[in-house]
Amino acid sequence: MIGHYAGIVICGTDTDVGKTIVSALLVQGLRGTYWKPVQSGLEGDGDTGTVCRLLNLNEQRWVTEAYRFKAPVSPHWAAEQENKLISSDNLLLPKAKSPLIIETAGGLCVPLNRQLLQIDQLKSWQLPVVLVARTGLGTLNHTLLSLEALRARNIDVVGLILNGPPHLDNPKTLEQLGDVKIIGHLPPLPKLNAQALADVWEEQHIGMTLSKLLSK
Repeated sequence: MIGHYAGIVICGTDTDVGKTIVSALLVQGLRGTYWKPVQSGLEGDGDTGTVCRLLNLNEQRWVTEAYRFKAPVSPHWAAEQENKLISSDNLLLPKAKSPLIIETAGGLCVPLNRQLLQIDQLKSWQLPVVLVARTGLGTLNHTLLSLEALRARNIDVVGLILNGPPHLDNPKTLEQLGDVKIIGHLPPLPKLNAQALADVWEEQHIGMTLSKLLSK
């Protein structure tokens, strides 16, 4: 358990914003179990394979995707290209022996099918969200809109993890205008490996900050 929650959902303000690496950061720091329910675009073994290799996870620390599609496009369209339909009935939370860290596909309003947005699926899970955002230009608009969409649906936003080079103003502006806490900042790493992520986790006291925010 994380506080009184059984898991955390890792969402992004956009695609390629760093959700997979942030998910790995939390899986390692919380000794959690990784799950990416929907994967579209299978380079290598997809994001699940990336996290498993990066952290050397055993089979009890990750859950197979509910859906895997070849095309690197929105999940609803990737599914349609393979004559399939993503159903919420197949996205029920799996049982895990450690905190479940769920990585979503793309941004919040990405369609899973023609009637279901990803943010609607988040609402049904009733788990808290950590939002991953860029540090640089464009992040203010994307992040503030994402926060507004989550809160409009009464989805619990734990805080932000920023990904990218340090920025002199954006972090404090996001905290002020978004009424949200920054949990941590993932800077460009000379080497991306488990030890580098462990160092970021410890140096920024991310586990302690998460615990405090989740216990509120």
